[in-house]
Amino acid sequence: MNYDRYFEDALAALKRERRYRVFITIEHDTSRFPRASWHGPHGTRDVTVWCTNDYLGMGRHKVVTEAMAASAGRMGVGAGGTRNIAGTSKPIVDLEAALARLHGKQAALVFTSGYVSNETGIATIAKLLPDCLLISDEMNHNSMIEGVRRSGSDKRIFRHNDLVHLEEILKAAGSERPKIIIFESVYSMDGDVSPIHGICDLAKRYGAMTYLDEVHAVGLYGAHGGGYAEEVGAMERLDVIEATLAKGFGCLGGYLAAKEAIIDAVRSHAPGFIFTTALPPPVAAAALAAVEHLSASDTERARQRTQVARTKARLEAVGLPVLANNTHIVPVMVGDPQLAKAASDMLLEDHGIYVQPINYPTVPRGTERLRITPTPYHSDDLIEELSDALLATWRALGLSLAARRAA
Repeated sequence: MNYDRYFEDALAALKRERRYRVFITIEHDTSRFPRASWHGPHGTRDVTVWCTNDYLGMGRHKVVTEAMAASAGRMGVGAGGTRNIAGTSKPIVDLEAALARLHGKQAALVFTSGYVSNETGIATIAKLLPDCLLISDEMNHNSMIEGVRRSGSDKRIFRHNDLVHLEEILKAAGSERPKIIIFESVYSMDGDVSPIHGICDLAKRYGAMTYLDEVHAVGLYGAHGGGYAEEVGAMERLDVIEATLAKGFGCLGGYLAAKEAIIDAVRSHAPGFIFTTALPPPVAAAALAAVEHLSASDTERARQRTQVARTKARLEAVGLPVLANNTHIVPVMVGDPQLAKAASDMLLEDHGIYVQPINYPTVPRGTERLRITPTPYHSDDLIEELSDALLATWRALGLSLAARRAA
């Protein structure tokens, strides 16, 4: 039996479809963020990173790095095992209390990643409800989709942000059946937002729970960084809020926040929590520092919004096809996987700009793009450099430009 052939065929299929992913070796520098070193085939050179999910640059913030270093010096770099066996570190306990406060919930539970918190959280909650129906937005993240699958529960998919379709599904399910509506606040590829209040209204009317993914919103939105639900005054209306520590907070990990009974039930039943090593104390300490800082400081959020607006305005002014939205995501549409990869390669090699192509299955075929994420540290000069480089790349590849408007 030639087992290698199956793996080689699987890789060949990805390459034929222009979906084979190539990793770029980038070394970030806390003193020069978002500048970094690219270790490429011809040596090392400086580049500007335009596709980080460390949206506010908290991964290099002094308060965060100092908290991590201090905790590592005191407690070591590892957790030593699961929380059931090795014990629960004080930084995790303090972090969970801070996250519960941030979202106005009774309790929170930290996981090793946002993917795990979604996958095991959704599956566990659904399994604890008899004959549960999961109602999921069609644009939900893969971690949510996998959580729905692992639950073994019946599911219905509603059209993206379509309240009419959602109500049809809820009405057909009946008021007595346990139901959970699963959706995101800020959708990371198009940058659009969900109608949280409208979904909560329907959930109340038809007796459904709500499960909101705030992964791309925590730290960035709301007066205290509580996410888009805080921004629109809807946190208290949501049953379960899931989010990450790896984006707006610049660290690592995921979490759930909800009523104490829900969190305790997940803690007691979720395999993805029970059987995995805990988040290391230095990571928890760093995340706690980021959460506490952004709860009190609006400086980073305000500066990011300014630079996002300037980036969008500049790219639109030179005619680049920016997908319109009201969030911090700046999708520049290409519409072809090979050209998206070519644009990314040209930007890196010719202009020292690092932005990865986004292709299927992350986005639907025909909507391939470059996904740009300005931070508070992308200066006006860097925005000009990006605009000039993108325009030169678009022209070199013969890509279409939109109608230009005055800058």
